[in-house]
Amino acid sequence: MNPGLPAPGDVEPIPGQLALPGMPPADGGTGGSRGQLALPGLELPAPDAAAARAGTGDDSELAAVAAELRGLDGDGSLMAAAIRGALDMLLDGQHTGRYRWDQLHKTEKTHAGTLVEIALARVLRLADGAALDYTIAGADVDCKFSHRMGGWMIPPEADGQLMLLVQASDEDGTWSAGLVRAAAENLSPAGNRDGKRALNEHGRTAVRWLHARAPLQENVLIRLPERDVAAIFAAGSGQQRVNELFRRAQRMPVSRTVVATVARQDDYMKRVRGGGGARDQLRAEGIVIFGDYAGDQVLAAALGLPRPGPGEFVSARLVPRPAEPGDRAYARSIRLAGADWLLASAADPAAAAPALPR
Repeated sequence: MNPGLPAPGDVEPIPGQLALPGMPPADGGTGGSRGQLALPGLELPAPDAAAARAGTGDDSELAAVAAELRGLDGDGSLMAAAIRGALDMLLDGQHTGRYRWDQLHKTEKTHAGTLVEIALARVLRLADGAALDYTIAGADVDCKFSHRMGGWMIPPEADGQLMLLVQASDEDGTWSAGLVRAAAENLSPAGNRDGKRALNEHGRTAVRWLHARAPLQENVLIRLPERDVAAIFAAGSGQQRVNELFRRAQRMPVSRTVVATVARQDDYMKRVRGGGGARDQLRAEGIVIFGDYAGDQVLAAALGLPRPGPGEFVSARLVPRPAEPGDRAYARSIRLAGADWLLASAADPAAAAPALPR
């Protein structure tokens, strides 16, 4: 199976299909395409299909580089973490409060490519290239990043060379990475004043995708309604903002980076922990905060909540199972402090929740 593609039996979305309200996301609910309408020529075909149509299956150097990268990071988890880290470093939410790409200055967006290039080299332990960014499987490879699919600009020094094209978008919640040769037939005839050229339609279909529309760890601030984000940032202190974050982002993964962006303090993790943090302060409202502890992950999954990954939290309001459960007789529950607890509905009155076991 090619990494980054759906497992057998999954439904593959039609390229360019617009997801309508109520339709499941393309990735089965893990943060995929988000229903973005793909422009003609910018769809992401399956890697083997792209190679067959463009004739890149005969490019042995490209094939060797693809095999090397798959061997280094078969499921793409290392690349995904590197890209996420590079974007977070650029936004620098802890010190700036920024969390969206459009909040960056133009010069900062230009610098994103350098950060992604360095991050990928570090996590994959790629050697420097002779003339370009990397040496992979004995070949020089240049790395180009774009926030927008198809937005890569190929410099003159990379003409004829192999390109590692990376794209990521917080708004879509996805990232992609593929290989293409910067051959003349793959590039637009006209360049910008620096001589950089974009991929033409033939070049876009020639990309051999290693990972296409793979889930990018989400920034929950982008997923929340604007009124909720405004309310979070309007709270007076770092602790109050973190409390409001976990009140309003319930049942959604919240990363440490988001906590840092909201708290705007050096000791931002203290605002979550017990001993006076949000875990203690919100329990009176019935809100518990599951973390990446193994026990918390099991309890969250038992309730049907997202399983917190490394450095993630998931908050939820709980209520005791009623003596007469009615239509909630078969609702998922967890055992805490000798009682069964369910996910609260909007109609449930607040009830103080017990502390999670440690």
